[in-house]
Amino acid sequence: MVKAKLYNKEGQEKGEVQLNPKIFEIEANEILVKQAIEAVLANRRLVIADTKNRGEVRGGGKKPWNQKGTGRARHGSIRSPLWRGGGVTFGPNTDRNFTKKINKKVRTTALLMALSDKVKNEKTIVIDELNAATGKTKELSQALKGMKFNRGLIVLPKMEKNLVRALNNLPRIELIAANSLNVYDVVKAYRVLFVEAALKETEKTFLSK
Repeated sequence: MVKAKLYNKEGQEKGEVQLNPKIFEIEANEILVKQAIEAVLANRRLVIADTKNRGEVRGGGKKPWNQKGTGRARHGSIRSPLWRGGGVTFGPNTDRNFTKKINKKVRTTALLMALSDKVKNEKTIVIDELNAATGKTKELSQALKGMKFNRGLIVLPKMEKNLVRALNNLPRIELIAANSLNVYDVVKAYRVLFVEAALKETEKTFLSK
C-alpha cells in the first residue's frame, strides 16, 4: 500500500493519504525515463540562431575591382564568406528541427515511474487544500513553511489566477497543472507537493486513456 503524508491548509500534518498504485507504485526503468526526458527537452528547444549565406546578405552585386591589373587578389563579391560582413558558410538556420517523437504510452509510463520514484524516496507530500482568495503570498508561505516545503514542484488541479499569482512570488517553487505533468519537471523537482484534488485530476488524465 503506497501512502504519503497529508497536511491541512495551515501546514499541519493530519495523517496519511492512500495513493493510487497504478500511478505511484511503478517500477522504474532508467533507460526509458532518460529517453522521455531527452524528448521533452528536445521538443522545448527554441531554434534562435540564424545566419545568412552569401546569397542572402544584402549588396555585393558589383565586382569590387577589375579581375586583372590592380595587383590585388581577385574577388567577385564583397559578400563572399571571405570578407568581413559577408555571408556565413554552413552557419545555423532557423529551419533546423530538433523535435523528437516518442510514443504516448512510453511518455506516460516514464512520468508514472518518476512519480513513483519520488514517493519511494519520501519526496512527495499532499495538502488537502491550497487556495489564495486574496492572491497574497504570505498566507501560502506560512503553510509551506509548516510543511518544510521550501523548494520543489506544486501540482495543482488547475491553474487558478490568484493562486498562481501568490505562489509565483516564492523562490524555488514551480507550479504545474495536473494534466500538464511531465517526466522532466518531476525528475528535476527536489520535492513534489500535490493538492489533494490534483491526485484525482492526475488519475483522470493519465489512467483513463
